[in-house]
Amino acid sequence: MNGEKQIKITGEYITLGQFLKFARIISQGGEAKFYLATRKVLVNGEPEARRGRKLRDGDVVELDEGRFVIKQ
Repeated sequence: MNGEKQIKITGEYITLGQFLKFARIISQGGEAKFYLATRKVLVNGEPEARRGRKLRDGDVVELDEGRFVIKQ
């Protein structure tokens, strides 16, 4: 993994699909479903494949591209 990065959000939450696009892991929102179906993604240490999963302040997302911490 590449180390920890912080992702700043302005609202109460961001969905996992939105996060993937915002973090530039995917280029279009439509790619989220395929990405989540074919890659290992952990949210707070638990496997997650739902693009609608809400990420809030303090949540940790781990994937091949690195470890990301959601900050409000």
